[in-house]
Amino acid sequence: MIDVGRAARRVAGLLALLLLAAGACGAAQDTLLDADEAPPAPGNRARWLPPQVQLLRDLRYGDHERQRLDVYRPAQAQGAATVFMVHGGGWAHGDKAMDSVVKHKVQAWVPRGVAVVSVNYRLLPQAAPLEQARDVARALAFAQSRSAEWGGDPARFVLMGHSAGAHLVALLDATPALAAEAGATRWLGSVLLDSAALDVPALMQARHLRLFDRAFGRDPAAWRAASPWHRLAARGAPLLAVCSTRRDEACAQARHYVEKAQSFGSRASVLPQDLSHRDINLQLGEPGAYTHAVEAFLRSLDDGLATTLAAPAPR
Repeated sequence: MIDVGRAARRVAGLLALLLLAAGACGAAQDTLLDADEAPPAPGNRARWLPPQVQLLRDLRYGDHERQRLDVYRPAQAQGAATVFMVHGGGWAHGDKAMDSVVKHKVQAWVPRGVAVVSVNYRLLPQAAPLEQARDVARALAFAQSRSAEWGGDPARFVLMGHSAGAHLVALLDATPALAAEAGATRWLGSVLLDSAALDVPALMQARHLRLFDRAFGRDPAAWRAASPWHRLAARGAPLLAVCSTRRDEACAQARHYVEKAQSFGSRASVLPQDLSHRDINLQLGEPGAYTHAVEAFLRSLDDGLATTLAAPAPR
């Protein structure tokens, strides 16, 4: 005769183990997604910074300790274009000086005459994503206003962000008023590196990592307010959305956003890559087809960039 009580206890135990495993898996996914977001080792940049690159460190664009940016400027620059880089980290972690954020980009572009600005911003729980986007807008306005001091041209900025940083850049792309309110002027174009949060309601209504719950909460109105797809309402600057084919939601979100941008007449395209989420960021700037494709987009934005990037990358 079957012991119903004992069988029920076994089923309950099995369910509990499955839930624990699912939770552990979710935590592992969160960790893997942010694996490149560890704080940089002190003095690490000194080992890889090219000698012809000048570093202006921790320039203040606000009063908070996170409202700082670094400038990597070409020696003797004059009227240089600038790649304005926004790090990722699940809106709660990350740093402007991480190797995965700046190393290969600086090595590839600054010696050829393109400045790179890497920005920090306030993080969760001090600032929600929409307020983080306002920090990025303030940093952009500051960098544009000061760019002539380090040989840059304020009209020749390209916005670039990875992961959460790509979401913040997309918010500015979709809502230029956020940037204008901070005093920023228009930029040449934007490069989104593997964001899965371009349509936030669609993301939140599907199975998703816990880091998105921390960032966007449970209020559908807040999801829409922080959703680039929902805020996009007019033609914008040219845009390239890079996505990892190893993450189905990233490429689906990229195509969804690009299609809407194209519907308003924007020049926008998707660049799928068979790379991990981390390597989409880390490998940009290294020699190869991926960097070549991104540089082709950059060259298309500006005759000066086309000339500058026609020079071979340093080895």
